[in-house]
Amino acid sequence: MKGRWVFLIAGLFFIASCSSQDKKTENTLASIKDTKVLQYAIEGKNLYEAYCANCHQKDGTGLGKLIPPLNPSDYMAADVGRTARIIKYGQSGEIIVNGQIYNQAMPGNPRLTNLEIARIMTYIYNIWGNQEGVIDANQVEAFLKEMD
Repeated sequence: MKGRWVFLIAGLFFIASCSSQDKKTENTLASIKDTKVLQYAIEGKNLYEAYCANCHQKDGTGLGKLIPPLNPSDYMAADVGRTARIIKYGQSGEIIVNGQIYNQAMPGNPRLTNLEIARIMTYIYNIWGNQEGVIDANQVEAFLKEMD
């Protein structure tokens, strides 16, 4: 338990020391006060960078008119459950994000566990000005059973 706290505190100090000049692109983990949200978000950041950042970018701004942004994203904010389903199963077809039309298929990540998806979602829903709180594996499981 003590080692976990040392990890969390060290992570906070590291994140706080990495300042960004552009607030929009800043990964604001340091602003998360709830320790459970922070723990999920730290682990989610690593998963996001491994599975999502190649297309959506580390700062969540996407790739121009090809890949939609997550920072900010009215599409993502409108339906948390849909985000879980997109991460797991992917999505194809036209969507509108922040008034811009996107029509690039997103591949699913079927090998990600519900816990991994929960951590990614906790990360993206608690940085860049978002404050959704913890999204846990049970919620992800329920979201995955829902239909759009």
